[in-house]
Amino acid sequence: MKDFAPAVGPRTMIFPVLNGMRHIDFLAKRFGEDAVIGGVCLVGGRDRQRKVASFSSADFQQLVYGERNGETTPRLQTLDTTLQGAGFDARLSTDIMQAMWEKWFQLASLGAITCLMGGAIGEIVAIPGGADLSLEVVTNPPRSPLRAATRLQNPCSHDTPPLWTAPGSSLTSSMYRDLRKGAPVEVDHILGDD
Repeated sequence: MKDFAPAVGPRTMIFPVLNGMRHIDFLAKRFGEDAVIGGVCLVGGRDRQRKVASFSSADFQQLVYGERNGETTPRLQTLDTTLQGAGFDARLSTDIMQAMWEKWFQLASLGAITCLMGGAIGEIVAIPGGADLSLEVVTNPPRSPLRAATRLQNPCSHDTPPLWTAPGSSLTSSMYRDLRKGAPVEVDHILGDD
């Protein structure tokens, strides 16, 4: 924030696409509630050179954005027009906070299941009961402040179950890949961020 603060003016729109939720509070406190919009970025992963690379058989590149209060404002309509045709699925949301909570939950769930079971989704579903366990983790969140704070009754979107039960899928979490490499793991940032 210190690095980009000099570039922030009264009409600047800050569009973070970080994992988790806590960053929104820090940005809004520093730059004001109106400056910060919500965003979700869904990509398959990144390689060692920090370039986007696919780590799964699923082909998804999505960018979702919106005003945190759900309004469709002229600045968001301009952003939406600008991002169309940029090589990924870009869409304006009127419920971006829910989308951010859903992504956080699914990311945390994927990290938990792949780290706990020590493998990719395809390896997990290949063992007896693996597919059921995988679905249980993503479709039945525990009672927690997360569910109390949002409308997150079923955090699993209609297209999620196939991703979580696909035979042979190489889908893993970055947390699992970091664990396998012996690198620092984002457990506090992902599983501990609420």
